[in-house]
Amino acid sequence: MSAASTEGLAPGLVADDLPAPTVQCHAANLMPLADGSLGCVWFGGTQEGVADIRIWFSRRGAAGWSAPVALSDDAERSEQNPILFPAPDGTLWLLHTAQRSGHQDTAIVRCRQSTDGGTTWSAPRALLPEPGVFVRQPLVVAASGAWLLPVFYCRARPGERWNGDDDDSAVLVSRDQGRSWHAVPVPGSIGCVHMGIVPGRQAGTLLGFFRSRWADFVYRSVSTDDGASWSVPQPTAVPNNNSSIQVTRLASGRLAMACNPVGASAATARRVSLYDEIEGEDGGAAFAAPPAGSRSAFWGTPRAPMAVLLSDNEGLTWPHARNVETGDGHCMSNSSVDRRNREMSYPSLVQTSDARLHLAYTHHRQRIRHVALDESWILHA
Repeated sequence: MSAASTEGLAPGLVADDLPAPTVQCHAANLMPLADGSLGCVWFGGTQEGVADIRIWFSRRGAAGWSAPVALSDDAERSEQNPILFPAPDGTLWLLHTAQRSGHQDTAIVRCRQSTDGGTTWSAPRALLPEPGVFVRQPLVVAASGAWLLPVFYCRARPGERWNGDDDDSAVLVSRDQGRSWHAVPVPGSIGCVHMGIVPGRQAGTLLGFFRSRWADFVYRSVSTDDGASWSVPQPTAVPNNNSSIQVTRLASGRLAMACNPVGASAATARRVSLYDEIEGEDGGAAFAAPPAGSRSAFWGTPRAPMAVLLSDNEGLTWPHARNVETGDGHCMSNSSVDRRNREMSYPSLVQTSDARLHLAYTHHRQRIRHVALDESWILHA
């Protein structure tokens, strides 16, 4: 059963924390399911990058969150960043990454399918076997019926370990229900990752929003041809800390974004890499400074507060904002064993048929926190 809490939350909000089956829990994704319940997937184990990290699944019904069920178990890879996708034919898909240690450039994307709403699943298989492909945000079905899967490519320079310096984005397009894919690159997207796609107000228009490896701002891109091409991402005025965001279109027509609206200027320290604590685990190459004239990914910017923002103009500006939870957001360590990590990060934000907004996010890498709120709560900050 889930646990209710108000500690640390803005007045009037109550958290419905998911049961935590492991020491570390991170990277939740929410999805309304066909039976009216709310599904949530995330990864958990001892620490991100360690091979005991698996994918977990729970659903929220009238009695709260169900006991989590493990949906992956690879003894040699860290399985991360799960996504749920209810396909138009009623099949529920699970996608997730699987990498060796802290080497995101070795990641492949696997999938499973369920025809009974997530009760039973097909055997796992490699959907995208090319090393270095990563996912985070949900699939979108375009007006044409094509499936659009935003991905980013993780690359390591020869003789060096992956650090995020050369990551860029693309959209994989399938016109045969996921049997085959072709890539549409997002031009000029070095450093722009975790692309989330939402429909625009005009027919054929799609909007893309990105996390920034440079820890400067949330970036925005536009497609006016139903995802066949994309503009070069441009910075918005919303700060970003090189941590995940999520944007969703609301029934009111507004866009809502969940994020940590802080940039690198808020950081008093800097990490070498996301995986610097497991650097020597497999005898891999060392981390290295980027070549002269190249930008370097910034790790260590605090991952707090957790905020929800609203836009009335397709994400050009975000004048309405409210903090759901505040804290110091310390993320100079990924460790959950000694509880040094205090981030509130990796939000997932969906709206259900009753117009309620549901937000799930990492809470100190110890649990997944779920909060339900109304659009009016954000507007009346």
